[in-house]
Amino acid sequence: MKLFVTFAALLAAAVAAPMDGRITHGDVAHVGQFPYQVGLSIAIGSSGAWCGGSLISDRVVLTAAHCTDSADSVTVYVGATKIKEEEPGQQRIHVEKKNIIVHEDWDPSKVVNDISLLKLPARLEFNDRVRAATLPKKNGHYSTYEGEEAIASGWGLDSDKADAVSPVLRYVEMPIMKPSTCNVYWAGMITDKVICMSTKGGKSTCNGDSGGPLVHKEGDINYLIGATSFGLALGCEKGYPAVFTRVTAYLDWIEEKSGVVNN
Repeated sequence: MKLFVTFAALLAAAVAAPMDGRITHGDVAHVGQFPYQVGLSIAIGSSGAWCGGSLISDRVVLTAAHCTDSADSVTVYVGATKIKEEEPGQQRIHVEKKNIIVHEDWDPSKVVNDISLLKLPARLEFNDRVRAATLPKKNGHYSTYEGEEAIASGWGLDSDKADAVSPVLRYVEMPIMKPSTCNVYWAGMITDKVICMSTKGGKSTCNGDSGGPLVHKEGDINYLIGATSFGLALGCEKGYPAVFTRVTAYLDWIEEKSGVVNN
C-alpha cells in the first residue's frame, strides 16, 4: 500500500516498512481456527490495499493505523479462511470512513501509535467461525510475554518470492523476544508500546498481514496482545524481528473510543 513506499523512503537507513501483508513459511489455518481474524479490503481513491484485523467485540475491529489512515472505506471479511471464494458462513461488511477511528497521535514517520478501530454497522452473531479475541485484563499488571509462544495470522505472501497475497489464511507460532534483543535490530524504535516476535527460520508476518492479530493463548482464551505493525522492507525471511503494536499500551484508548474493556 502507499505507506509501504513512504515509510521505506523515510527510514531508508533502518530499512523498515509497514507490512502490507503476509505470513512466510506458515501453516494453513483450518476453518474456525482463528474466529477473531478478519481481512480488510481497503479502498483508497481509485486504488486499494489488503490488511488484517481482529474482532474485539461483536461490533469492533482492531487494526493498524497505517492500514486505514488514508482509507475512504473498508470491506471487512468476517468468518473467512479463503478470500478468493465466498465460503459458507463468510460475511463481507462495508464500513464507511466515518466509522474508522485512527489514533489521534499516529505518526507515520516514526511508526508510533500504529493502531485504529473500525465500528461495524451492525452487531455480529457469533458462531464457530466468528468470535472475538479477548483483550488483556485492564488491571495494570501486564506480562511482557518474553519467551512465551504467540500466534500471528494473516493472508500475506507466503515467501519473499511471492507477488500476491495468499488466497488462504496462514499462521506462525513463534516466541516473543526481549525488547533489548529486538532493539539490536531496530535501534531506537523499540519502546514499551510495541512487542517483538522472533522470525527464526524465516517464519514471519510480512506485507499484507498489517493490522492482523498477535495472540497469546492461555487455556481456551485467545488474548490479543499485538497488531502487526512493521518489519524489514528488504524481505520477511531475513531474520529481523517482526514488530507489533502492544495492545496492553492502548487499553485505555480502546475503551475510550469503543467501550470495549476486559475488567
